[in-house]
Amino acid sequence: MLVAERQQKIVDLVNLRSSIRVSELSEIFSVTEETIRRDLEKLEKENKLRRSHGGAVSVQEKESEIDFSEREITNVLEKKVIAHEAVKRVENGDRIILDASTTAWYMAKILPNIPLTVITNSIKVAIELSKKDRIEVISTGGILLPKSLSYVGPLAERSLENYHVDKAFLSCKGIDLNSGLSDSNEWQALLKRKMIERSNKTFLMVDSSKFGYREFSHISTLDHVDEMIVDIKLPPHSQEKLKEKNIIVTPVDFVDKPAS
Repeated sequence: MLVAERQQKIVDLVNLRSSIRVSELSEIFSVTEETIRRDLEKLEKENKLRRSHGGAVSVQEKESEIDFSEREITNVLEKKVIAHEAVKRVENGDRIILDASTTAWYMAKILPNIPLTVITNSIKVAIELSKKDRIEVISTGGILLPKSLSYVGPLAERSLENYHVDKAFLSCKGIDLNSGLSDSNEWQALLKRKMIERSNKTFLMVDSSKFGYREFSHISTLDHVDEMIVDIKLPPHSQEKLKEKNIIVTPVDFVDKPAS
């Protein structure tokens, strides 16, 4: 790989992840940490990123909502295997909540056409489930966020207060082992918090890239999560920390992905 190509990929990774460590970049590009530090020094001089202790952070303005079309093509394999595992938790007659995450959308695509009640704030999820005549779909309504194709706000939160469900299937933008779950959009965070409150059990569907990040808006602490379904790349020490908090951790390998 050419130096210029590696440096551009570093910028892309930093912008995607918001921050990244030198050691991780060294492993990704199979070069020494000293080489990565020289790359970061050059890129900082070009105002493409900012060096931090042990790594680099993005200088790109972060939007609170990312286009669904962009999220749809990010970590696709991880999201699909997680969604496939999550569907196994759904039983005939369940009343469930699906949030507006792309993982929930993948889950909606493969849900069997059995008697279920699904509450969602996602237009994409509602459209997908409309093809299955045995599933009753309830939309929260509310303020439409066009980038994520989802409803949020006071009306959406009040609509959830009318219901109590068996299970909630959610995702989030950041997971910190101490502070818990967070999202970049305050309205989404408030609605996810309400979803957790109205459910007997909460299943968190997240890929391992979400760990170690604290986004702007707090959703809840980890003690409100019953089970976390995550890809196999989550380090064992993080899995142990979660288990210490009495959370069931289900790491899913890519070989478990269905053929479809």
